[in-house]
Amino acid sequence: HDNKIPGKGLVDHSQVTVQKVGGLLGAQHYFSDEEMLAFVSHINSSMKEDKDLARLLPVADGHQLIEKLSDGVILCKMINKAVPGTIDERALSLKPKNIYEKTENQNLAIDSAKAIGCSVVNIGAQDLIDGKVHLVLGLLWQIIQTELLAPVSLKEHPELTRLAEEGETLQDLSKLKAEEILLRWVNHHLKAAGSNRRVKNFTHDIKDSEVYTVLLHQVAGPEGCDLSPLKKMDPLERAEAVLKNADKIRCRKFVTAFTIVSGHPRLNLGFVATIFNERPGLEPATVHEVQQAKAVVEVRDEEGSREERAFKVWLNGLGVVDKHIDDLTDDLRNGLVLLKVLDKVIPGSVEWKKVNMEPTGKFKMVENCNMCVDIGKKNKFSLVGIGGQDITDANRTLTLALLWQIMRCHTLSILKSLVVNGVAVDEKYMISWANDKVAKSGRKSKMDSFKDSSLKTSVFFIDLLAAIEPRVVSQELVQPGRTEEEQMLNAKYVIAVCRKLGMSIFCVWEDLVQVKPKMLLTLTGGIMSYALARRT
Repeated sequence: HDNKIPGKGLVDHSQVTVQKVGGLLGAQHYFSDEEMLAFVSHINSSMKEDKDLARLLPVADGHQLIEKLSDGVILCKMINKAVPGTIDERALSLKPKNIYEKTENQNLAIDSAKAIGCSVVNIGAQDLIDGKVHLVLGLLWQIIQTELLAPVSLKEHPELTRLAEEGETLQDLSKLKAEEILLRWVNHHLKAAGSNRRVKNFTHDIKDSEVYTVLLHQVAGPEGCDLSPLKKMDPLERAEAVLKNADKIRCRKFVTAFTIVSGHPRLNLGFVATIFNERPGLEPATVHEVQQAKAVVEVRDEEGSREERAFKVWLNGLGVVDKHIDDLTDDLRNGLVLLKVLDKVIPGSVEWKKVNMEPTGKFKMVENCNMCVDIGKKNKFSLVGIGGQDITDANRTLTLALLWQIMRCHTLSILKSLVVNGVAVDEKYMISWANDKVAKSGRKSKMDSFKDSSLKTSVFFIDLLAAIEPRVVSQELVQPGRTEEEQMLNAKYVIAVCRKLGMSIFCVWEDLVQVKPKMLLTLTGGIMSYALARRT
């Protein structure tokens, strides 16, 4: 953080306790007590109504926070609060009795966090059980951030269409990250108030509390948050006056006066998101705005969105990209990410001396993408009608087609590395292996192909999981799968059990009930990889 307070010189560090912990490769990570206590306060407030957490809440302090997160229950519950329905809680051990159940809970938390967009590279169940502070807090913040920013969207607030800038389409607006939309929202209110101030970040630009004073005054409504904090010359006193105003509208969360004037990025983002969620301060959306927002949200059909989400989870989990992949078309256009992924999936396939490492122009981007397509063709990918320019032009359909071929190759290559006797691993072999496992366990379910309509009940996959790890499947929870409700329950249970065991899967429950062959192949591959690695 910047160590200066405007008008006050250097920060008096006696006001904040900073903890230093070791990280990977000797790296040092710093966490303030303010940050830990902000997370403690949020958990106590956000999760207080959950009866399953009665034995764990309230959390008293930062030390107790790390301890109480060690069994995975709170983390799993918070993930479901952030994105409801992510975890089938029937698979969660609410009172884990041993290290195995704690490990399974943490596996469930990590893989479910990955599914909602959190970065979990280099985080393992044992790290969370052991209370490695930098990893625990890093994951915890991502989950909290997801919860806070989920409502900041055109889907939840159609009135945000007003934030589109001149010459910008609503489609462009919808692609902005939630933090960018919040910046525009703050500036919208500053402009409406007649202020000349504008913010580009939630660090340096908010330190003097002037922006917060004006923002709270604009959104407060009947409770009234006046502009009197601006009369305070001392930055800490002004920040404290801002917090007293925030308290009037139940928004005094995450920040202290000190973390405002020191420009703490995460805590100030949490504060702004809290204000937005409590008091957006925008007139209700008109019928026209609702229709506009709905049209933008529905541009991508449900199936495409699910498939894209699966690809993003897979890409971000490979650990080969420098930044988190948010948009599959825009983030892959220059070919570099795809080349890194190909080199990971097919080692040695990329001739790096020929790669444009800084592809600033379209010609160089197309060259990189052409290399990706050429590598695919050399490895017998089905890429009819796909060229490098299609990827650079952000052709969504063709980009997803290429990604699927790479993902399929990755799944099969992992299986080939685990299978003994040099057996050729293909889809036919995977189906035969799965059927054999289920039959030997005494169950009668089977699948003919990844298109088999009987798979919509998920009974076969539950039987397969039970054949591999009988201990983690509760047969009393398994439904016949005759109705849509029963199919949904079974499918959610399959996903939860797979994550609980730490299997690498990328599908969601809808893929099972709708029998999506691509995703069922990756699901079977994840189960098979787990079993072969343990030779069960």
